[in-house]
Amino acid sequence: MGPSDPILGISEAFKASKNPEKINVGVGAYRNDAGEPWVLPSVRQVEKEILEQKMDHEYLPITGLKDFVESATELTFGQDSEYIKDDRIAALQSLSGTGSLRLIAQFIERFGLNGVKPTIMLPNPTWGNHFPIFEHACLETATYRYYDPETIGFDVKGMLEDISNAPPSVILLHACAHNPTGVDPSPEEWASIAEVVKAKGHFVIFDNAYQGFASGDTDKDIASVHQFLELGIPMAICQSFSKNFGLYGHRIGLTSIVCENKDEKERVMSHLKILARAMWSNPPIQGARLVAGVLSDPGLKTQWQGEIKIMADRIISMRHALKDGLKECGSIHNWDHITNQIGMFSFTGLNAEQCDLLMSKHDVYLTRNGRISMAGVSSENVKRLAGAIHDVTKDSPPIGKK
Repeated sequence: MGPSDPILGISEAFKASKNPEKINVGVGAYRNDAGEPWVLPSVRQVEKEILEQKMDHEYLPITGLKDFVESATELTFGQDSEYIKDDRIAALQSLSGTGSLRLIAQFIERFGLNGVKPTIMLPNPTWGNHFPIFEHACLETATYRYYDPETIGFDVKGMLEDISNAPPSVILLHACAHNPTGVDPSPEEWASIAEVVKAKGHFVIFDNAYQGFASGDTDKDIASVHQFLELGIPMAICQSFSKNFGLYGHRIGLTSIVCENKDEKERVMSHLKILARAMWSNPPIQGARLVAGVLSDPGLKTQWQGEIKIMADRIISMRHALKDGLKECGSIHNWDHITNQIGMFSFTGLNAEQCDLLMSKHDVYLTRNGRISMAGVSSENVKRLAGAIHDVTKDSPPIGKK
């Protein structure tokens, strides 16, 4: 028997609890303030239009829905992108971010980096699924320093040292809203990272799972990618529409590889299609129609961007409410990191024993690394959550910056 998935195990434990005040802050899926899944009104509108058009359900091409691929590429690279104008982007629809990463992993395993099978360098910590995705493609993984537990912040010095000392490698970066820490580099730190990456000849994979979901601004959340594009750094981008469109179950994503010219783009596309054919043959159609329908309509796109901001602002407000709640409980720890972090997740600074106590004593369910999903926090449960966290940390060594 293989080991069970830790995230799914948390959900199962939450469901089994009989406590009516139980709280699940383990799973990374957006919930409104009532704790319910939210279908975006812009998506509902396109759903209605698709139904009225009585579309068929035939197979898509291996590359996916053309309108989706074009609109999703424009969302990442920008409407006036020279890369798009020069036809230098090899892009095809994938099975959300996970499928996109798996496709890139297989591409790297087959063709290598400068003729050598490279090591995939991942931030420490990172999304737990990153390791098996690359390791199942028979690639070696390593980590670079990213999170500083002493400051509960970004370890820019450690990261720059690690990627500078590494041979030409594949560096995986989170475009924004780093999962699980919620800690992102500043624009100045991104610039320093890009300079080292270029100087060392690394190839970059951007995991772009939260564009617009972090700050509420799709342009701001993709700025890190554009800093690398400006330096001409070779890269792949793995784009997910689960979070920013609320299409978790539709598995809609985009895989992009930036090429030197149109000729290279055609060659890269030919091999991506071969690999995708063996993995999933054809991608799903309905979710792609929904995304394309929103992004291709200026009015709906504007509406969608407003809806993203609603989600981002709610999460930001819950960060402040949790921090204030801890202060009201009398906590002497510094919880500034909760509001300094961004996106769906917060690395609280709690240790594994404190997390276990939250689950066993307070029916608060979270991963044992202290990560909480801010989407699971609501105006109804935030005071109880703050009280529970205070209870398990009140006698602990200092948490947060002194």
